[in-house]
Amino acid sequence: IAAASSAEKLAVCKAHGADECINYLTENLRERLKVLTDGRGIDVVCDPVGGAYSEQAIRSMAWRGRFLVVGFADGEIPKIPLNLPLLKGCSILGVFWGDFIRREPENLEADLTELVSLYRQKKIKPLVSARYPLEGVCDALNAMMQRKVSGKIVIIP
Repeated sequence: IAAASSAEKLAVCKAHGADECINYLTENLRERLKVLTDGRGIDVVCDPVGGAYSEQAIRSMAWRGRFLVVGFADGEIPKIPLNLPLLKGCSILGVFWGDFIRREPENLEADLTELVSLYRQKKIKPLVSARYPLEGVCDALNAMMQRKVSGKIVIIP
């Protein structure tokens, strides 16, 4: 289940494997998640955006679900009431690749080997939405700040 703020972003999600899509600007996120999960709730949330919808996602968790905090693209760091993990029996887990590499360098090689293997087997396909020459870094950053990027951008030296 993918959730995004525009039909264009949801089309990208659908094209990359989402079974269901929710436009949280035009639909009630919690109600739609309830319908899509037959009232059971979500097992895993991967949240790279943060903001106001994070709490709604946690409120929609299944018993013993996991909420992965990946980033705050929205710019707002959500304030989560701590009774929610208690009531849901769920866990909130920070996923910070940069610090993982620094703290657990011994695991980096194995993880990268697995990622490259999955990529070569075509089990994962990173979405590169745009490529910019090095002198276009300002344009690339502006596109990110204006939320015009769906996926990753690549800077070509």
